[in-house]
Amino acid sequence: MSEDNTQHCIAFEQHDHSQCQSQSMRHAKTLCENRRVKLTPRRLQVLTLLTQSHQPMGAYEILDCLNQQVVEMEGKKSQSIAPPIVYRALEFLLAEGLVHRIESKNAFISCDHPGHHYAAQFLICSGCEKVAELDSPDSSLLTKADNLGFKVDHSVVEITGVCRDCNKNGA
Repeated sequence: MSEDNTQHCIAFEQHDHSQCQSQSMRHAKTLCENRRVKLTPRRLQVLTLLTQSHQPMGAYEILDCLNQQVVEMEGKKSQSIAPPIVYRALEFLLAEGLVHRIESKNAFISCDHPGHHYAAQFLICSGCEKVAELDSPDSSLLTKADNLGFKVDHSVVEITGVCRDCNKNGA
């Protein structure tokens, strides 16, 4: 948290998104190199799509974008990319902590903090559909679980509401 006790949620702040995207991609490449795992061209393509905005994308939306890129590059309709290719790329990116699955939307978003080791917590705007990953999520629920001897395998907290901008605009 910052000194004024507010959360830093870049998705809901004015920022240079190209810088945000390039920083995220650099961090992801470095993590993969350090872990000695391969960020294949297809995995990189999927991750690049997911870093283009702070809005989640479904697997078939990703698939459509990839197939459109193939058509644009080759100038004609060619063999399209099959869904299992996208799902395998997403599985890898999830396993490496480079993307998150937004359960309530059955969609994926790039991780703002690749390599972090805390439970994912998200604020989801129902107006603009942006998703903000909390940079220092509240761990009280996990602490309570630990105090009860409960071993948490996976935790995702999704809070839906309206962001400041959408609230101002009456969304």
